[in-house]
Amino acid sequence: MSDQPRYAALAAPMVVILGLVYLLPLVSVLLISFTEPEPGLGNYALIFESPAVLKVAMTTLWVCGFTTVLSVVIGYILAYAFVSSSSIARKLMMLFVLVPLWTSVLIRTFAWLMILGDNGPVNDILQSTGLTDRPIAMMHNDLGVVIGMTHYMTPYAMLTILAGMSGIDERLVMAARGLGASPVATFLKVYFPLTLPGVFAGTVLVLVLSLGFYVTPIILGGGRVVMIGEYISTQILLISRWGVGSMLATLLMVVVLAAIAATARAIDLRRIFPV
Repeated sequence: MSDQPRYAALAAPMVVILGLVYLLPLVSVLLISFTEPEPGLGNYALIFESPAVLKVAMTTLWVCGFTTVLSVVIGYILAYAFVSSSSIARKLMMLFVLVPLWTSVLIRTFAWLMILGDNGPVNDILQSTGLTDRPIAMMHNDLGVVIGMTHYMTPYAMLTILAGMSGIDERLVMAARGLGASPVATFLKVYFPLTLPGVFAGTVLVLVLSLGFYVTPIILGGGRVVMIGEYISTQILLISRWGVGSMLATLLMVVVLAAIAATARAIDLRRIFPV
């Protein structure tokens, strides 16, 4: 006798709970986006008609895209260094990666506020070495937001890529070297292609998490770098434009679901997260 009915019965209560506390609010948000302040597609037309909405969308895509690229590149370097290091070095590297990951995003953001300020250590070093004669603006602009978000996202990229690298059979690399391939050729033609599923998964993960960033853009952006999370909050909490806020939240959800679906379709996640 199949165990599937038994498993379905065990999962049924959780499915009902998720439906009540998660799906119903999502449906409510979707309905509000089509009915407030009046029924129709007026809120969605703002994507093309409102310069403010378009600017927020483009800023979000630019900042999140650049953050994703930097996080994945740095995360790949860290993951490759991790798998190539000794046991003691791996423990130290994992400690340095996890400690910031466990630290509150608010604390890390305020730390960058001090580091990147006009009187912070970065500008002090640049001026003391003669590279600049005045402080460089690294706050309240895209640069500060990208730095803060990259610092937060790099561990996620690194750990995801590391999960893919850990499943690579080292005998393939040894075989390529044994057949006369140089280290560079072995990396480019054998090792790197095998890590692409992890890179793709890490890219999507970082991009999805970046799209919903709220605290870091507000503090490091100083009101000059408005991303979609802050804009949704403003529309709903400050000026009570529930329809516009719900429309943007719906679009954000659609983008996230599309990214997740693309990941599942493009790669076999079991290659990265074996079960």
